Amino acid sequence: MRRFLFTLILASITAGYALRAQETYIFAERDTCSLYMDIFRPSEGAQTTFGDIQKPTIMYVFGGGFLMGQRADDFTRKWFKLLNDDGYAVVTIDYRLGMKGYKVGKGLIGAFKSVDRFKLSQQVGVEDVFSAVSYLAKYEDRLGIDTDNLVLAGSSAGAIITLASVYDIAHGKTEGLPDGFTFKGAISFAGAIISTNGAPSFDTPPCPMLLFHGTADQAVAYRHLGFMGKGLWGSDFIAQKLDKKGYPHCIYRFKDRTHDVAAYHVALWSLEKAFLENCVMSGNVKRIDAIVDDASLPSWGAISMGDIYK
Repeated sequence: MRRFLFTLILASITAGYALRAQETYIFAERDTCSLYMDIFRPSEGAQTTFGDIQKPTIMYVFGGGFLMGQRADDFTRKWFKLLNDDGYAVVTIDYRLGMKGYKVGKGLIGAFKSVDRFKLSQQVGVEDVFSAVSYLAKYEDRLGIDTDNLVLAGSSAGAIITLASVYDIAHGKTEGLPDGFTFKGAISFAGAIISTNGAPSFDTPPCPMLLFHGTADQAVAYRHLGFMGKGLWGSDFIAQKLDKKGYPHCIYRFKDRTHDVAAYHVALWSLEKAFLENCVMSGNVKRIDAIVDDASLPSWGAISMGDIYK
């Protein structure tokens, strides 16, 4: 039942939604699979600039615990439609599922023993994100996607990959990327950074980040989960570190909410839009730290890491 709830959060809750990608491409060939991307173009007549500024393309990384998920399903297509109608192109990508077929032991001890595999799953996801960016850059003239104007967004495992991608770039780990590349911004729906060598540090500024997280999330740590320098460092930890450095970021802490927040794409559109317009395009240096207690937001029931990796 718990595994079903996790699948429900990440699957369609708007059955029959019909938005289709205009184009699909293979952006990388791996030993085990081909990796595809879909491009969803702005809707006809949509305003593709904000003032005189071209709106960025949103690159989306799906969730699913590194063991399941799709680059586009009915639920996320509804969100893509919101973005398209507001003038944003969307590129949604595959990545290798590093936990698929891997047996995680029971409880926190089992998860801790598997932390190296989780870290590997995060890292191959980052490599696949970088390959997708490189593909877009290589074919920029044909595809019409400006790789100097990309915002990376992700949910759950995809949010972990998103935050790790931004973190690696800020620390000069840019193999596979065009020279000088950085994302214009990042949006994380219930994400964290997996580390096996201590807490993440932010000695150089990353791109502006928008962090959404439930304070009672038992699937992806809101604060920190682990010990001996290994584990997940969640949105609360990341925001505190960014705040101490004065780096631009926005965090919305959903009081007593669980991993539901990983599926709040549509519900939080107004906050996403404000971030894109004010922090990404206008370049305003903002630090927002808000606690949200909103009973109208949807809930699909609490899940834990153990529920996902049964």
